[in-house]
Amino acid sequence: MNAIEIRNLTKNFGVKQALKGLNMTVPVGSIYGFIGENGSGKSTTEKIICGLIHPNGGSIKLYGREYTDTEVRAKIGVLIESPGCFPNMTVWNNLKLQADNLSIKNSDAEIRKILKLVRMEGAAGNKYKNCSLGMKQRIGIAMALLGNPALLVLDEPINGLDADGMRIMREVLVDIAKSGATIVVSSHILGELEKIATHYGIVRGGKMIAEMTAEELENSCRKFVSVGVAKKDWAKTFLMRKYSNVEEDEQGYIRVYDQTSPEEIVSYLYDNCVIVNEIKTDKIGLEEYYIDLMQGKGAK
Repeated sequence: MNAIEIRNLTKNFGVKQALKGLNMTVPVGSIYGFIGENGSGKSTTEKIICGLIHPNGGSIKLYGREYTDTEVRAKIGVLIESPGCFPNMTVWNNLKLQADNLSIKNSDAEIRKILKLVRMEGAAGNKYKNCSLGMKQRIGIAMALLGNPALLVLDEPINGLDADGMRIMREVLVDIAKSGATIVVSSHILGELEKIATHYGIVRGGKMIAEMTAEELENSCRKFVSVGVAKKDWAKTFLMRKYSNVEEDEQGYIRVYDQTSPEEIVSYLYDNCVIVNEIKTDKIGLEEYYIDLMQGKGAK
C-alpha cells in the first residue's frame, strides 16, 4: 500500500493553472523528497494533500482511502510555511494548547516524548519568540507530530538553517521515519535532501516529470572521469579533440563524461605533454541531476 496516490491532479487560481495533471506516488515508510523550482506546484500539492485548499480535478488517496475521509485525515501532521505558535508562550505551553485542541490523552507524556525526539527537551520553558530559526522549525515539527500521525508533510523545513541546524534536522527526520512515519519533505537544499531521502519526486510546471528511488537515482546519475592538471586550458583543448562531452567544474577540475577509463585519459594527456596531478571516477549528485533534467540533458 502507498501512503499517497495522486492521479491527474489539477488546480487553477483564476486563469493560472498551477497543477496540470500531476501524478504522485509515495510509498509507506519512505522519506519522499519533493523537488521543484519556485512556482512548480510543490506547495500547492502539499496544501491539497493536507486539505488546506481544494483541487479542481483528479483523485487523491491516502492509505488507499479518499483523502477527504475523516479517519485518514487524522493521520496527517503538517508543517507548511511557519508553525502556528503564540510568541509569548513557552514551547511547552504551545504544545500543550495544541494537544488540548486535539484531545490527546496523557498529553504531558506525549509532549515529553516528542520534545526528546526533536532534540528540544532542554528548551521546553523557553518562550517561542526567543527561539532560533532552527528551534522554531523543530517546534513546528513537534506540533505536527502530536497525535502520532502516520504521514508528515513538511514544506521547506531545512531552508534557512545553519550547518548545525541542518544536521539536527536530518537526524530528527530520520528518527521520525524509523518510528514508522512516512515523510513528504520539500527543500531547495538538494545536497541535504540527498542525505536522507529514500524516494524522490521532481515536479516542473505543475507536472511530475520524474519519480524514483534513491537507488534508481544513484544508477541514473551521469558518470565521469575528473582530471586535475596544472595547464587546464591546454588539457581541455586536447581532451575536447578526442572526447565529445568535456566540461570544467566549479572546483577547476576537467570532467570527461564519455565512457572511458582514467588510464586511457592519463596516457592520452601524457602523449600530448600534459601531466595529470589528480584523477578519479565519480558521478553527479542530486543537485546536478536535477539541473540536467531541467536543462533537458537527462541522465546517463
